[in-house]
Amino acid sequence: MQENNPKILFKKHFKIYVLPKDKIRFESELVKQKVEYYCDIENQSMFENGIRYFIQDIDRIKLDEIFIKNEIIAHTETIFISDYRDEKKIQKMYFKVAGIMLIIMILTILLDSLLR
Repeated sequence: MQENNPKILFKKHFKIYVLPKDKIRFESELVKQKVEYYCDIENQSMFENGIRYFIQDIDRIKLDEIFIKNEIIAHTETIFISDYRDEKKIQKMYFKVAGIMLIIMILTILLDSLLR
């Protein structure tokens, strides 16, 4: 089996997009499961939609198992799925920062009123 095999483009295949944060784990699982793939990372100008992989149609079931087992978020060109877990982390961080700022403001007001 050859990793990153461009011959897949001439076989019956489909495209899948994986988020950059999952690239290493995803490729590692593809190798473990002996799934041939082609990643044209050099030809992609931007990665906000994910890194494009070409996978043979016969490996769809293995691919589904990889996604489910490793909790990897992936999507096709027509159905875009974002990782909502990342958005939750951002929201939690926003609320923490807002809470800290509120506490600092309240302490500043209290100290100002005590010192007058």
